[in-house]
Amino acid sequence: MAVMNMIQALNDAHKVAMRADEDIVVFGEDAGYFGGVFRVTEGLQKEFGKERAFDTPISENGIVATAVGMAAYGLKPVIEIQFADYIYPGYDQIVSEVAKMRYRTAGEWTMPMVIRSPYGGGIYGGQTHSQSPESLFTHIAGLKTVIPSTPYDAKGLLLAAIEDPDPVLFFEPKRIYNGPFSGHHDQPVVPWSKRAEAEVPEGHYTVPIGKANVVREGEALTVLAYGTMVHVARAAMEEADVDAEIIDLRTLVPLDIETIEKSVRKTGRCLIVHEAPRTSGFGAELSALVTERCFYHLEAPVERVTGWDTPYPHSYEWTYFPGPARIKTALKKVMAD
Repeated sequence: MAVMNMIQALNDAHKVAMRADEDIVVFGEDAGYFGGVFRVTEGLQKEFGKERAFDTPISENGIVATAVGMAAYGLKPVIEIQFADYIYPGYDQIVSEVAKMRYRTAGEWTMPMVIRSPYGGGIYGGQTHSQSPESLFTHIAGLKTVIPSTPYDAKGLLLAAIEDPDPVLFFEPKRIYNGPFSGHHDQPVVPWSKRAEAEVPEGHYTVPIGKANVVREGEALTVLAYGTMVHVARAAMEEADVDAEIIDLRTLVPLDIETIEKSVRKTGRCLIVHEAPRTSGFGAELSALVTERCFYHLEAPVERVTGWDTPYPHSYEWTYFPGPARIKTALKKVMAD
């Protein structure tokens, strides 16, 4: 197996898919010649030509609309929105066309397309390069929402998303592109090469959409997280010496509620961690589901650790960011009740 960071794994997934299927096209702002601002699409134009990997104008609405037309006519577009913060101009197309096409045509047309976008904070990006808008898409029927947390999952999930006949929002936690993050911004960065999850099989494989991963087994508490927060939560649990079971959701829609329910029924306690603002964040849906399905097994109310209900503050990034200190505070509450 090759050892890759998340950028390399995602790049390899593109190449594997494009070599196998000539109908796959990749495009976005700077995604062609330049290879994207994070180099996820680097080398695609050189190998597959300008007709299959190309740059677009700065128009997210136009990028998504073009992909809709391509998908309707049989192509399989994999588009890049440069930062998730810029996805909003394309939101109407995503909600009104991408998500609804199968339903509107009674299944005659599908939308085999992937919308990739780096998301999340922890990079000193301020309010316009740090947002986590995933819950805006999990609310829309007809869309799947995927968020990997390791290079192995990134490649396998992206290949599964490309092969899916329905549209997939694929959010990439940019803080962990080059290595896992414990949440301690004042500590040295650990490269992916030092982690087993960086071992990525060559060639084709998929990670099933809709299946969570129990990354740490435990008996005292269930922690639900995705993306960067999987690693932050794991570090916090290890530092606090709590026998917590940590579940990496991997896919928000469809959600692997069976794995969640099984864990919470065992532990009796649940802590949810995500970067997005608290109000109407995906953690609220998770909390409701856990309460509905596991109410009589809960020993304490479900706790959430999230971003604030504010724009992402550049000067207060590490107060806003759900780091180990905030997780430990919530941990004391959920374990004390």
